[in-house]
Amino acid sequence: MPKPQTEIWHDHELNDVARRLETDTEYGLALLEVRRRLNKHGSNELTQRAGDTKLQIMVRQFQQPLVYILLAAVALTLILREWADAAVIFAVVIVNAVIGFMQEAKALKAIDALSRIMNNEATVIRGGEKSQVDASELVPGDLVLLQSGDRVPADLRVIKEKDLQIDESALTGESIPVEKETSVFPADTVLAERKNMAFSTTLVTYGTGVGIVVATGDRTEIGQINDLIASADVLETPLVRRINELSHMLLKVILVLAAMVALAILLRGAPPVEVLLAAVALAVGAIPEGLPAVVTATLALGVSRLAQRRAIVRKLPAVETLGSTTVVCSDKTGTLTQNQMTVRSIFAGGNCYVVSGSGYEPEGGFRVVTDSGERPVEPAEDETLQGILRAGLLCNDARLVKNDEGHWIVEGDPTEAALLVSSAKAGFSRKGETLSSPRLDAVPFESQHQYMATLHRCDTESRVYIKGSVERLLPRCVSAVGGKPLDANAIERQVETMAGQGQRVLALATKTVPRDQVTLQHKDLEEKLEFLGLQGMIDPPRPEAVTAVAACQQAGIKVKMITGDHVVTATAIAKQLGLQGARDESSETLIGMTGAQLEEMTDRDLIESVEDTAVFARVSPAQKLRLVEALQSCGHVVAMTGDGVNDAPALRQANIGVAMGITGTEVTKEAADMILTDDNFASIEAAVEEGRGIYDNLIKFIAWTLPTNLGEAGIILVSAFLGFQLPITPLQILWINMSTAVLLGATLAFEPKERDIMNRPPRDQNEAILTKSLMWRTLWVGGLLVMATYFVFAFKKSLGVDLSSARTAAVNVIVIGQAFYLLNCRSLRHSMFGVGLFSNLWLWCGIAMMVGLQLVFTYLPVMHHLFGTAPTTWRPWALAVGAGMLLYTLAEIDKWRLHSSSQ
Repeated sequence: MPKPQTEIWHDHELNDVARRLETDTEYGLALLEVRRRLNKHGSNELTQRAGDTKLQIMVRQFQQPLVYILLAAVALTLILREWADAAVIFAVVIVNAVIGFMQEAKALKAIDALSRIMNNEATVIRGGEKSQVDASELVPGDLVLLQSGDRVPADLRVIKEKDLQIDESALTGESIPVEKETSVFPADTVLAERKNMAFSTTLVTYGTGVGIVVATGDRTEIGQINDLIASADVLETPLVRRINELSHMLLKVILVLAAMVALAILLRGAPPVEVLLAAVALAVGAIPEGLPAVVTATLALGVSRLAQRRAIVRKLPAVETLGSTTVVCSDKTGTLTQNQMTVRSIFAGGNCYVVSGSGYEPEGGFRVVTDSGERPVEPAEDETLQGILRAGLLCNDARLVKNDEGHWIVEGDPTEAALLVSSAKAGFSRKGETLSSPRLDAVPFESQHQYMATLHRCDTESRVYIKGSVERLLPRCVSAVGGKPLDANAIERQVETMAGQGQRVLALATKTVPRDQVTLQHKDLEEKLEFLGLQGMIDPPRPEAVTAVAACQQAGIKVKMITGDHVVTATAIAKQLGLQGARDESSETLIGMTGAQLEEMTDRDLIESVEDTAVFARVSPAQKLRLVEALQSCGHVVAMTGDGVNDAPALRQANIGVAMGITGTEVTKEAADMILTDDNFASIEAAVEEGRGIYDNLIKFIAWTLPTNLGEAGIILVSAFLGFQLPITPLQILWINMSTAVLLGATLAFEPKERDIMNRPPRDQNEAILTKSLMWRTLWVGGLLVMATYFVFAFKKSLGVDLSSARTAAVNVIVIGQAFYLLNCRSLRHSMFGVGLFSNLWLWCGIAMMVGLQLVFTYLPVMHHLFGTAPTTWRPWALAVGAGMLLYTLAEIDKWRLHSSSQ
């Protein structure tokens, strides 16, 4: 199916739009014409992309190198007729497959979520009559009526509006509702500034309007996002990639070693059955049967830990991916900021005031700026400050209420809510002020006038309060409040200062009118106003986000803001957050890049610029996706956070997508790998820390298990090439691998995070799990286990004991050696005393249980029958403990040597 093209309509005159769509701006479409167009254009619904069947998804879970190794282990144990062991290993395969199936089956629900939010009704004019229709039946050319509370049902060209404001934050990232108009805009106008358009799924917050449907279904802007979500690559996580690489390497090593063993035994003239048994023994010894189970358990434990820190992980590998992250791309509105407009500064009576507190919580204070700094001020003692705060409270239609969760939410315009909160911080009560100064009349806000005014009956007079843009109110003011001279130049300088800080500036004024006046008209507001002052507001950074950004940057992780908001606002917020990036040499302010600049850049230019730029503003959904791809092409592991529909394609493309749980749309949550239940960017830093700890623990397990597997394979090799008797049987090898993986290796998943984990740079995503240092450790530890095993086996044989007793002693040497080596692997940088001797009680419990199990293995008659063991004296135990202590000591020396050379 060809990709539908979105046509540009915001640069056409209204008559031209109606002519091209063959519709009438009063009568609408005829009913028969609607039916014809519905057949031509199809329903106003998003196309559902065909996905894999459930069977295909399940089969894919078995098409992994690690699973091939496990299935080979199942086949080999079946050859040995060890049905129980084969069943255990096969159960591990099935559990892993089921988990993977459940994750992947849920991964592509974002498009379904998009379809759900498009499912609503629309009010249309057809054949000159108004009626309600299902939104799916809309066609290009339909006339749609909009009013406050409506969800826009399709992409519309606005042809009439009465104070129409639409919240487009989920689509564009713009934090303030957009005031719509009917004017024509240039063709290259970015999405967030196309004020004559209303886009599908956005929400009408104020006023009324009429629009002509210009696009439906897949041709809408939301349809283009749907297409981006479907086409975005779902990347392999670093952990999955590294485990696959390790598995491929193990497959090759096992095949080569098995061939070498078979060839060596054949050359000695041994029968084919002996050749097969030796190859089976080597394969069973070399396969790390416990690896997938421990990987899954470690990731699941990380999921549980993150849930306690208010982060829900939808896909297990995503837990570790955060630990590999090198860049966090964050949406601004609602993620780094609170998505709650807050008054930060006030200018009144020639004084500048700083307002503390953030969000809609009515807590905070006031400080006045003086030549010597700032000092606290009590609003009750400052009449000028009281006047502007009272005006913001009375000239206001918004309401602040507490929801069921105890959070303050706004009913009405966010800008008016900010004024309510600033007055509440000074102790003003909406109820009290309304009683003392009841409203008589009001002039509502209209976009062509850019102000709102209210008339109130006070004790001895009637008073008008007015708020609006500085450009509209300042020329109407004849004096400052109290009859003081008005310094327009000082006011304009203050406006520039506040705007340069990314604040939205409102002017407030007042006027005394005759007490008997009970109505208010525009002509009453044209002159003789008294200027009260300015209130500057901004959607402020979360205080905890500032700390989290600093922690991420300390850990070598770049933080970039990608938003649909204005570039001045974005750079101001970025400065407050402490983002690091390219700065203007003269002003030291961060340099922001706009969507318009991005549109003109080639891919090569973008890749060169994306590293140093920290702020990207006025960015469309497609451009967000392009930025993520550019960063990934630079070799970065990218985490993308967001809450709006416009973030969903980039979240899906990123190595890990993080959605906001409270403000996030269903589309975003379905596209994400992780959801933050508290919408707090600080949880990202916690998740990165957990991710690094999880990867650390996985590497510790691999560093512990590979030498054992190599040692067991080495024992078989020595026997094959030198003709020695096997010290351990294939079944005993399987016992060692399965029991120690569960009771010893798995306890490393509970190791606490190391103290310096967030002071390390991000890992190189191209670095293999088996580094040179880890390979060296694997070789010499495995070699030492081989020598210790043959030494004890030969010692027992020299005492004239039977073969079963000698082999039992050899098994105990390997198990005890693994227990001592486990203590060393608690940290690959510090000693176990440095990480806390008893900080992981699960490890000590596991060692105790393993020792108890080995006593059962050695002395219980039923185990003698199952595994061919026999009781031993105390001497082999002493030798095993001695070998284990030697192994631990040498491993600590090697760790110290490597740590010293890296400093």
